Amino acid sequence: MNEEDSIAQVVEGLRAHAAWREVLVIDDGSQDATAQRATQAGARVIRHPYNKGNGAAVKTGIRNAEGEFILIVDADGQHQADDACRIAARLGEYDLVVGARRTATQATVTRRAGNAILNWLATYLTGRPIPDLTSGLRGARREYLREFVHLLPNGFSTPTTTTLAFIKAGYNVTFEAVDARPRIGRSKLRVARDGAKFFLILLRVITIFSPLRIFVPLSGATFAIGALYGLLNFATAGRFPNGAVLLILFAVVVFLVGLVSEQISSLRVEKH
Repeated sequence: MNEEDSIAQVVEGLRAHAAWREVLVIDDGSQDATAQRATQAGARVIRHPYNKGNGAAVKTGIRNAEGEFILIVDADGQHQADDACRIAARLGEYDLVVGARRTATQATVTRRAGNAILNWLATYLTGRPIPDLTSGLRGARREYLREFVHLLPNGFSTPTTTTLAFIKAGYNVTFEAVDARPRIGRSKLRVARDGAKFFLILLRVITIFSPLRIFVPLSGATFAIGALYGLLNFATAGRFPNGAVLLILFAVVVFLVGLVSEQISSLRVEKH
């Protein structure tokens, strides 16, 4: 959306480095010359009549791409064409290759801290190291991407959802270290506005792919607090308080809900 200052450079850089089957540019309701400059640079442009969001643009690209593999590149000029080629070269051996940005080349201190937290959480949820959960530079097998299109949000968390979905589905995933350049123009992402939305979407992804990773620790912690509170009160006052009973019952309910969520998650993954 409104990337007229960078889109031609991105398309020309890609075309100069390899003979791609096609280069698609999804114009997400731009009000500038993004579509014209992309077309002049040699891309096939698909336009949204109005702004739908980064994720919606990615989904349009997935639905319209014709190749066996899809390479997704941000339009802001932060990704380098030779990195894109290195990622594309590993497709086939791997079903998803993510361009993991080196920490020193990521944008601001705030975003580095936010990404570090997300990477840690994703590592915990999946049980494997994830150096960059939110990178927009990635290549994947089109057939597998289409399995998860219905899960992808229209906002900025498409990279998060695809990474977790591929790992939890058992597909081959790897990370390729890349350097990110400062973007051209102003970012559309707003920390305060989009951060809350991103957190809610992340919770949704967690409940879809790894519910017990959240429900079991929460249940265990609540049960431990309730039991400790009850025993201490019984030792000092000679009775088991109602608050302790409620905490223990809450822990049991949370655990049972987690089991049900895990079964639903398993059925959903097997279905696709």
